[in-house]
Formats: sequence, structure tokens, C-alpha cells
Amino acid sequence: MVRRLLSIWFPRLASDASLRNRPVEGPFALTHRSGNADHLHCLNPAAERRGVHRGMPLADARAICPDLSTRPADLARETVALASLRRWASRYAPMVASDGTDGLMADITGVAHLFGGEGELRADLHARLERAGLSVRSAIAGTRGAAHALARHGGGIIADGDLAAGISRLPVSALRIDHATAEALARVGLSQMCDLLAQPRAPLARRFGQGLVLRLDQLLGHQPEPVAAGAEPPHFGVRMTLPEPIGLQSDVMAGLSRLLDRLCATLALHHHGARRLRLELRRVDHGTAQVEIGLARPMRDPARIAALFAKGVDEIDSGFGIDAMRLSAPITEPMPPEQIGSGPTLRHEDALADLISRLGNRIGFDRVLRMQPADSKIPERSFQLVAAAWSEPVAAPPRHGPARPLTLFPPEPVSHASGHPPAQFRWRRMRFTTLRAQGPERITPEWWFDDPTWRSGLRDYWRIETREGPRLWLFHTPQAPDWPAPEGAQNWCVQGEFV
Repeated sequence: MVRRLLSIWFPRLASDASLRNRPVEGPFALTHRSGNADHLHCLNPAAERRGVHRGMPLADARAICPDLSTRPADLARETVALASLRRWASRYAPMVASDGTDGLMADITGVAHLFGGEGELRADLHARLERAGLSVRSAIAGTRGAAHALARHGGGIIADGDLAAGISRLPVSALRIDHATAEALARVGLSQMCDLLAQPRAPLARRFGQGLVLRLDQLLGHQPEPVAAGAEPPHFGVRMTLPEPIGLQSDVMAGLSRLLDRLCATLALHHHGARRLRLELRRVDHGTAQVEIGLARPMRDPARIAALFAKGVDEIDSGFGIDAMRLSAPITEPMPPEQIGSGPTLRHEDALADLISRLGNRIGFDRVLRMQPADSKIPERSFQLVAAAWSEPVAAPPRHGPARPLTLFPPEPVSHASGHPPAQFRWRRMRFTTLRAQGPERITPEWWFDDPTWRSGLRDYWRIETREGPRLWLFHTPQAPDWPAPEGAQNWCVQGEFV
């Protein structure tokens, strides 16, 4: 069977996808920041007719076309759009692969007769994509290189046996070679494919490298270039259509329980756990309601997840009834199987994760924090606050020096201090008498941080046990005799309290 390949090129994929959601009249372009300036990333035909082109600095484009409308490009959304088109194009071929960032390559060997021929297949493809608002060019040839080259230089069909004649007038830049090699070929008079094909291979390889010869062999079919479609990522979503509308919370939770069983089974099959779940409910009046929850750690336990949905489901307005439900996990993480024992009791880390999930869904996951040790000798920088849902607990490294207090606060000057360390002093309008003192622990400022509170220089920290009961952490600043402090403080401050 003769091999036939279909190349589909979307010359304005990014701008077409953006304009589908938010149409704009007149010249339009997407911009992308490169270096210290914005450049045109993709533009519509109206902008091209005004003389602007891809890669042009935005400032130059506005000078040529003052009424140019722009939006920032979203490269991630462009990748998602091409992946969606690749799945859609499987209606024309069993194997469809991405071809760069703006094209597709489909192996239509033995398929074209189902559409009435290759011409009818291309016509159907173009009609459907144009109705969707997408600009497209396509070509059919016997090799991947020839189909790619023809799609980007006019499009059409190269019949079997006419490969050399069909590509003879194409420029050498259509070979998928770098710009420098194409310019070097043009300087020696090899500007078209027919000029290049007539040359012996050995001199071409010596002067322009083996990459050029490889592209020539792929173009002519001497080197195989299969269409290898990448594996589709697993889709974690299930749905249910109800025979009769429901509206009670108990009925919705019962349907959710069934969906969770199916979804968690799929997650377990792919060794994944959900980090975010979305429940979509369709009402009989074609309205929709949505409940979305986040999880503090990857999870696929239906019972524990259902408990987190209860509050959101209770607040849903079911209207005249709900006739369809859809549950999806838009964010997942790898979660390999683990041995959790045979008992039904909930582990401590699971109970903590459930608590963080409940709090995070109510007040926001960025407000549920945990403390983690940091590599610093400065007391106020020896720890950091991180989101509990996106971090793991870290044990504090063993300390080999004096103990640090659990309660820290900004330095508070003391007054009427006598002695070194002070035998008596006043703090927070109370008088204290020192019973025992341990120290000093000298801490030097980190010179690479300009911290105003440490401009007084090094500090000598003392652990003071008072006769009145409190055990305080005092420090003295010997390098700053004029450091601002109340009269009689003698450069002593309290920064912590031991429990």
C-alpha cells in the first residue's frame, strides 16, 4: 500500500484562538516579551495587510499601524489548542502527531477513500476548520518532508510517482533546515529544490553538513520518518446522566459517591492522586452549578473526599432539579501505592491533611501556614512560613549551642538595668530580679542583608531566669553605645521568652 501523509498548518493559530473568544475588529496581534521589548508573536490578516509582520518590535508596529489592537500571548493556551486540534484531527487518520508548534501530521494511508478521495478529504478538513474560525493550509504527499514543505508554500496534493516534480519549485528553506544553511545555499545559487536535487551528495555533505543530506533523503523517502503520535495523557473525569431530576442534598451526595468511586479507581490505575476536584451539576433549565475543592495532599479515598464536598453541595441552588453530574480532577500528582495497614483507623498525617483541606477550602490555602527551619543564625530569620498544603513538614536540625526560646517577638528595651548581665531590670512596667544567667551567645549580623534592626552590630544573648518566674532571652549590643534606647536601658533588650 502506497504511503500517504497529510500535513495541516495553522499559520495564525494563536491569534485565531484568541479572537474566537474575544473578537476584535481591525488589525490585531498577540505580543510576546523577548529581552527588554515586546515583539509581535501572531497577527491577523488585517494587521498583515497594514505592513506589520511576526517578530517586529511592538513600538515599530505601532508606528506603522497606530490602531493595532494587542494582547499578551499565552503560550500554554496555544499548546493546549494544538493538542485539542490533534485529538479532533483523529477523525481523518488513526495516527496524528504534532508538527512543530503550529502544525499537525496525519498518516492517511488507506483512509482517503472513506471521504471520496484525497481532494474531498482536504475540502472537508478546510470547510470544518474555516467554520471554526481557524486559518489552515494543508498538503498531501508521499513523505513527511514533502507534505510539510508543500503545506507551508501553497498547499496541494502531490500524486504518487510525481514527488520530484511536485517539489521542484519549492524554495530550499522548505527543507526544515536552519536559516544560516538556507542563506548559504542561496549564495551559491541553490535557491530552489530542483537546483539542490541535481547536485551530488558528497560535496553537499562536505560543505553544508550531514543535516542537509538527511533532510533531502527524508524529503525523497530514502530515509524513513514515521508519524509517531504521542501518548494521550490520562483524563480524570467521569459523568452521570440522571433519569429523573434530583434536588435534595442527600441525592446529590449519593450521586457524587458513585462518581468518586469511579474516579478514584481511575486515579489508582494510573498511580495518581487528586489535588483539586471539580463537581459540575447541570440543571433542567440548562443552568449549571459548580463546587470545587482543593486537597492538602494527593488523595484518592472516596469517603474522605466526599466529606469535603458536603458544605459546598449544601449551598447549591438546584433550581427545578439537576439532571446531570460531572466530576473531574483538573490537578493531579503522582501517588504510588503504599502500605497503610489493615486497620480502619485514620493515620495522623491523613487526619492532618484533612484538617488543612477543610481550613484551606474555607479561608484559602495561602492562609494555612506552617513553620520550617531556615539556614540562618539570626533568630528572626531562623524559620520561614510556607503554605502547609504545598510543603512537607521538616524536622528542625539538631542544635549544638544554647537553647532558643519558642516565643520570639521584636526587641523590647528594658530599663533600670544594673550589672552585666543585669541583676535587676524593668520590662513591661514590671521589675525583675535575676536568679540565674547563662551566656553569652554572640551572634554577628549577616552582612549580605541590610536589616535596619541589626545595624547596631553584634549581639550577646543571655538566658535569664528571674525570681518572679519568667525566663527571658535578653541581648546586649556592645558595639553600639549610642544605640537608641530608653534612659537607663544600657543597650539591653528582651527578644524572647522560654516556656
